[in-house]
Amino acid sequence: MATINTILYILHVLSVVVILVLLLQQWNKEPRKLNPGILHAGLTALISGLAMVGMFSTVHLDENLNYTKIGVKLLILIAILFIGYCNVKKPVLAKNTWLALIGLTVANILIASLW
Repeated sequence: MATINTILYILHVLSVVVILVLLLQQWNKEPRKLNPGILHAGLTALISGLAMVGMFSTVHLDENLNYTKIGVKLLILIAILFIGYCNVKKPVLAKNTWLALIGLTVANILIASLW
């Protein structure tokens, strides 16, 4: 179980990094367009994160899960996915929307590493 948890953790981290990289690739592009890979990476991060939460008590017998942190990260990821799905078909991604997606992704990374 620990091996599966480690694989899910690596998959989750890579998914969030892919979201950030795909957003930053639009830095100098005009017009900006939302890459559908952001949605795929977001869904992968969501599924792997939920799987890690589900098997937490099996892998970490003597630790308590911080449900507040998990809830905040979940809400941020749902916001990223919602904004992404609303803008994936649009021919141009507004700069404010692009910056909001970057801000939410960086906030999710900072919450995961500093909280």
